[in-house]
Amino acid sequence: MPTYTQPTDPALLNPAALVADLRAEVERASLYFASLDEATASQPLAPGKWCTRLTVGHLIDSAGNNLQRVVRLSIDESLELPGYQQNEWVTVQRYDLRPWTEIHELWRALNLHLAHVIAQINPAHLTRIWHFNEGDVTLGFIVEDYIAHLRHHLNALPGYRA
Repeated sequence: MPTYTQPTDPALLNPAALVADLRAEVERASLYFASLDEATASQPLAPGKWCTRLTVGHLIDSAGNNLQRVVRLSIDESLELPGYQQNEWVTVQRYDLRPWTEIHELWRALNLHLAHVIAQINPAHLTRIWHFNEGDVTLGFIVEDYIAHLRHHLNALPGYRA
């Protein structure tokens, strides 16, 4: 699993600030997505690369997987779950067959729900560990890295942000 940020000591994390960052990014991206039509959302970003529609589909998958991790680690001390095969998930779910508005509305709703769940995390649980085939990471790092991953993909979209 590639990482997009360096872990912060969980004792230094500010969940409210992370939630505010996520919500702000969701609102900014939602405005951008609403400005795109079907054709624009379907244009590959580069030869052999995903289009915006498939990139947002990948971000839906990422949000869903991370929602599960956050909920499970809010309940249990540790978690053993595999990562996920991002290309295969996008292929199987056929985001190319869904209307663009449905894709970006699903992405927005799922991320706002994830922000809500993150806001409910007991700060003492931020040190809980997800064990997976590539190593161990804390719940705090999962949240931090999710937001960094989201920004990484959004900032790669043409015309997003300045």
